[in-house]
Amino acid sequence: MGESCVQLLHAFPWALAAGLLVASVCGVLGVFVILKRVVFIGITLSEMAACGIAVAMLIGIPPLAGAVVLTLLTVGLLALPFEDRRLPRDAVLGVLFVAASSLSVLLVSHSGAGLHEIKALLYGDLILTSRRDAAAIAAVLIPALIYLVVFLRPTLYAFLDREAATVLGVKPGRWELGFFLVLGVVVAAASKVAGSLLVFCYLVVPPATVLLLSRRLGLVLVLTALTAAVATLLGMCISFSADLPTNQTIVAVACAGFLAVLVVAAVSRRWRRAAPAGSHGHRTAGDPR
Repeated sequence: MGESCVQLLHAFPWALAAGLLVASVCGVLGVFVILKRVVFIGITLSEMAACGIAVAMLIGIPPLAGAVVLTLLTVGLLALPFEDRRLPRDAVLGVLFVAASSLSVLLVSHSGAGLHEIKALLYGDLILTSRRDAAAIAAVLIPALIYLVVFLRPTLYAFLDREAATVLGVKPGRWELGFFLVLGVVVAAASKVAGSLLVFCYLVVPPATVLLLSRRLGLVLVLTALTAAVATLLGMCISFSADLPTNQTIVAVACAGFLAVLVVAAVSRRWRRAAPAGSHGHRTAGDPR
């Protein structure tokens, strides 16, 4: 495995660098997505980004531009106050997801692209990331990460305690919109090289894994980035050595890690609950009973 990782580093350095960056940034953003209970927004934005890439392929513009435009339009639509309407936000997300999923394939098919291009659009192929792709990803994701670090406190208040945010003069609506705009741009850029499936995996699986272990937000953010990066490195090494699809292997590794932590956490909770009960019946040396 170690030799495979070294060979991977020499053969596909830009793919590895882009994969680690996408994994870390999407994982950190995913913590907020899960805490806000808007996981469906993640998969919808991923599919809308794929649809934007398909539109770009059809009309001959840069794929990243198509993904960003369509994703930001979706964020703007979701910013509307659906709570005051009869139509719930989840229903709108469902319609957008289904429409984007079907339109992506239809548009790519109409553009004359083959099955390989359709698969690359929907599932991505991280291993084919070029130096130019990696530079474009870094130009988008690094500023997004800086934004989140600089404005972490107001974003946290807006997401976790709207009443306290209002008292402190923080306007939750504006900060939520700012976060989702950043999320939309990141998802659009990441989907160009990673595909919608892997991007959605990064938004959900690593944060969910770490949240099983800790609720200290600072620690959760750091561990989520590390967990996503480790899953990416292991997945890429395994796929390289076993000649498996890269993105799907990364997803499988991340999900396997989640299941392992889920089992360990469940056993640990059960053991902690049983320990006090068992201690009552334990007779120590010198016990007069």
